Amino acid sequence: MFSKETYIARRKKLASSVESGILVFLGNNESPCNYRDNTYIFRQDSTFLYYFGLDLPHLAAAIDIDSGGEIIFGDDVDIDDIIWMGPQKSIADQAAEVGVGKTYPFARLNSFVADALAKGRTVHYIPQYRADNMILLANILGTQPAAVNKEASVEFIKAIVAQRIIKEPCEIAEIDRACDLGYAMHYTSMTIMKPGMIEQEVVGAMEGVVISGGYMTSFPTILSQHGETLHNHLHDKVLEVGKLCVIDAGAEIASHYCSDFTRTLPVGGKFDSRQKDIYTIVSTANSFAAEMARPGITYREVHLAASRLMLQGLKNVGLVKGDIDEALALGVQGLFMPHGLGHNMGLDVHDMENLGENYVGYDPGQERAKQLGLGSLRMARKLVPGHVITDEPGIYFIPALIEQWKADGKFTDFVNYSALEGYYDFGGIRLEDDILITASGCRRLGQKRLPITVEDVEEAMAS
Repeated sequence: MFSKETYIARRKKLASSVESGILVFLGNNESPCNYRDNTYIFRQDSTFLYYFGLDLPHLAAAIDIDSGGEIIFGDDVDIDDIIWMGPQKSIADQAAEVGVGKTYPFARLNSFVADALAKGRTVHYIPQYRADNMILLANILGTQPAAVNKEASVEFIKAIVAQRIIKEPCEIAEIDRACDLGYAMHYTSMTIMKPGMIEQEVVGAMEGVVISGGYMTSFPTILSQHGETLHNHLHDKVLEVGKLCVIDAGAEIASHYCSDFTRTLPVGGKFDSRQKDIYTIVSTANSFAAEMARPGITYREVHLAASRLMLQGLKNVGLVKGDIDEALALGVQGLFMPHGLGHNMGLDVHDMENLGENYVGYDPGQERAKQLGLGSLRMARKLVPGHVITDEPGIYFIPALIEQWKADGKFTDFVNYSALEGYYDFGGIRLEDDILITASGCRRLGQKRLPITVEDVEEAMAS
């Protein structure tokens, strides 16, 4: 939790960005795993955390734009709770710690909102991603759960995005800490990975680092020798010499700020010549994108420039042919990188995407492309100081996609399909760092950068 003054200032700024009405914030509840009392680890809603800071279940809050009033809704514990959890601070005491002077029992939320609606006031809320909160809002608003998100306040969404997307110094310090833990997590994989291990053994060691030093992983760990499957969560394979293992994983610390790194490691500790060629293209693109990222340029431009560099590299090794600029314009790069260069990151590993990816990642007037790859770019905005984004180029050889394009006769002037047949067993390579846009350019977050060159990776694995 940050200082009381931090939360007061955040709420004041938000309230000044919405014209009138009531702003409603729903915290998260505990979610049962397989019966009511056996729950998943609790994770508070990030928007609630950002403005109210209280990290416990079954809370809601409201800000009255017109009067300036602020309320936290929640229930004090009873003796049964105390028996199991020990004495707890009252809701009023906890609210005071974040600068809120008025509290009501949670049940008052319904009548509070109903009263505002009866007076013809606007009730603003953001899209909900948990079923229990969708049902709660539907009951309060007198509608169906399926209709709740359709009526979410665009004005409220835009005000939150405009504020949260620029990270405060206290947030940047926390993200640096999350990246330091993410570094330790990934470096562990480099030092323990050996042929004959099960992928899950590496996952377990990495996630143990996070649990020991933080709160939880920032998303389910991706670790696979089948890196051509972008989000491969299967960890059941035996590590084989000569394979490439893509590891995309992040740490979430106690304040809930996140990191998100990807490295691709050669099982056995050495890249072969073909792997070195493709790996070097991707690592060069990663560094090139960071050098290019600065205030005033759009991340869409950075994505396209990094894609062009990779197409040229693929042409140099005989997998792409023809005019590179024409190939780029047509979207040939989507065959090899069917995802975007990066996304926003902060309290969520894909920051604020529950509010709508286009609101978060696109400036007014920017349109999402329809091309494979570019169309999946989650962050296209013009960069400004305070943006925290990922830089994650990749090259993948996806046999089914290559075969489909080949059967369709797609881009035969630019893709060397016969040469690609020799890469059907290659897998994929992705290399990801987290960067902060500064006044003059960008810097990588965390104290140290994970090994990324061929030589540095091989040296780390040899240790």
